[in-house]
Amino acid sequence: MDESNNAPFAYEGLDRVIHERARLGVLTSLVAHQKGLIFGDLRDLCGLTDGNLSRHLHVLQEAGLVEITKGFAHNRPQTVCRITDLGRARYLDYLSVLEQVVRDAAKAVSDAGLPSPATA
Repeated sequence: MDESNNAPFAYEGLDRVIHERARLGVLTSLVAHQKGLIFGDLRDLCGLTDGNLSRHLHVLQEAGLVEITKGFAHNRPQTVCRITDLGRARYLDYLSVLEQVVRDAAKAVSDAGLPSPATA
């Protein structure tokens, strides 16, 4: 029997590596910037500290979702972060599941006769 029929609200595709707020922000930023982002720009876009961003990038890199390249630009060290093909695929799969969560929640609200958040 299909497991999704037994537990339709299990949302197995909500990848724990991606589902953390900061990592979701990092991946969203990197998806929007195909050529990658310099560490400082990514930090600012995500509202993280250097240490916090480093920790989350390490988790994402270990999972194969991002690649980090260290080099030099204008005689200064520069770290560039890019999403990998695997990272892009897992991110898009994650979004599909998240969209299902939103659809299920909207249906539950509607079925219960409650006002939707958009109209409340």
